[in-house]
Amino acid sequence: MNSKRTIAGLATATALLAVSTGANAAVYDYAKVISSQPIVRYVNVKTPVRECWQDTEYYTSYEPRRNAPGRTLAGAIIGGVVGHQFGSGRGNDAATIAGSMLGAAIGRGPMHRVEYARPVERCETRYRSRQEQRIDGYNVVYRYNGQKYSTRMPYDPGKRIKVRVDIRPAG
Repeated sequence: MNSKRTIAGLATATALLAVSTGANAAVYDYAKVISSQPIVRYVNVKTPVRECWQDTEYYTSYEPRRNAPGRTLAGAIIGGVVGHQFGSGRGNDAATIAGSMLGAAIGRGPMHRVEYARPVERCETRYRSRQEQRIDGYNVVYRYNGQKYSTRMPYDPGKRIKVRVDIRPAG
């Protein structure tokens, strides 16, 4: 019983579909293209370009003086003797050590400043701008049954264009 209802429902739906499709059936034909003009849009396109060049980098360094071991040793001895004059007992030993360290630093002399230069590569990204043409579509003029029509299409149709002829009953 249930399968008979299903079959009857499918048959009814198929019949309705066939009737409705036949009533709105569209017919296709071809029309001659009279003109097809591209619709052009101009856009700016930016392209990154990496530019590199050689540059000189300057930097400063503070270094101890070279070839001064005699002055350093003399400063340590003199500083130790002067430091030994202060304090008594264990404080005397500490003053002697501190005096010799201070004397060695003074004997070595101040650090001298040395300037250096080295080559470095520097790079930068710049953008070059140029204008390009982009085609957004085509304005098409065509003739069908002696009448001129126009439309806009996303592509160039060529010499002829497919048109739908819609036939409906009046009334």
